[in-house]
Amino acid sequence: MNPLRVVAVFRRIVAQFRRDPRTVALLYLAPLAIIALLAWVLSSQQSGTANVAIVNESTSPVGLIASKLQSALSQQTGISVQPWTTDESAARQMLKDNKVDLVVILPPDFSVENPKIELLTLGLNPAGEASVLPAVQKALLGLEALANNDAPVPTIERETVYGSPDATQLDSLAPVVVGFFAYFFVFLLTGISFLRERIGGTLERLLATPVSQAEIVLGYSLGFGFFATLQVAIVLAFVLGRLGIPALGPIAAFAIGLGVPTAGNPLIAYLLVLVLGLGAVSLGIFLSTFARTELQVIQFIPIVIVPQGLLGGFFWPIGQLPSLLQPVARILPVTYAIDGLRQVMIAGADLSSPQVLLDLVVLIGIAAVFMALAAATIRREVA
Repeated sequence: MNPLRVVAVFRRIVAQFRRDPRTVALLYLAPLAIIALLAWVLSSQQSGTANVAIVNESTSPVGLIASKLQSALSQQTGISVQPWTTDESAARQMLKDNKVDLVVILPPDFSVENPKIELLTLGLNPAGEASVLPAVQKALLGLEALANNDAPVPTIERETVYGSPDATQLDSLAPVVVGFFAYFFVFLLTGISFLRERIGGTLERLLATPVSQAEIVLGYSLGFGFFATLQVAIVLAFVLGRLGIPALGPIAAFAIGLGVPTAGNPLIAYLLVLVLGLGAVSLGIFLSTFARTELQVIQFIPIVIVPQGLLGGFFWPIGQLPSLLQPVARILPVTYAIDGLRQVMIAGADLSSPQVLLDLVVLIGIAAVFMALAAATIRREVA
């Protein structure tokens, strides 16, 4: 081994990085920016005030436990107790309308012999709803002092309007996983592929023809979009489907797919992910015009993709983000895709749902905006 040749290779790599200041900046500054963003979100999450409604359906003489329950909840920080109601269906509608975050129900059979209290949440965002439970459970545990007054110590049962309180973590995260990772891989595929078209001279030759910039972008979008369509179909089929393979000789039986249940139409979920993927195609074409190498396309990931994972509702609700970051989260395409997929896969919503339609329209609009930006960028590049 010749040390001089090793040093020569080392100097070449150093010179290559020195000529590419953007790579150096991203190498050292991007991790700091992402860590700072994560620390900001974790340290500045807003718990806010959880609105809790109490439904008293019990006909038993347990006025003491009812009044103590309301008093204990009112004394908890971050809990706002709504007026009493005897109508559980009205309380469920309040949950659907986002007027309350949790409903505490004293069922009809509540008594000294059966001191059961139900906690009802919406079920669309288990991670966010779980943040409300500790304060409520603390208040309910404080009712143990009533045991000295011969009052029942309540037991707690969990129920959700949508989905199941016993749903696995995979069931709860499936809409998030489908939306985010489909967006990520479609963006990566498009950015690198379009960059190769530019480096290989194909794009320049097209620009020398009567084909307009808008036609080029639309044609590329349809081409990449075709493969994005197949990718979205495969991802969704793998997440929602499950194919059991019997044992074959020494190979034990196994299954392909996750088999996550969906309450809504899988085709509507597919439509949402497909529109999100087409937006990723437009974004990939747009950003790839600012890259000279495939490495520089990958460098856009910590700038474009990672923040959407942190702010788009992947780990925590948008309402708990710092105030300055909430408007940012509401313009990210992944935010609307995750919301729409939760509405379809967990709540069973369809295209008649105003929320699903809003999510779909916003995703279409974002895809159109980036398509227009891509066409304008190509025009500036060859001017």
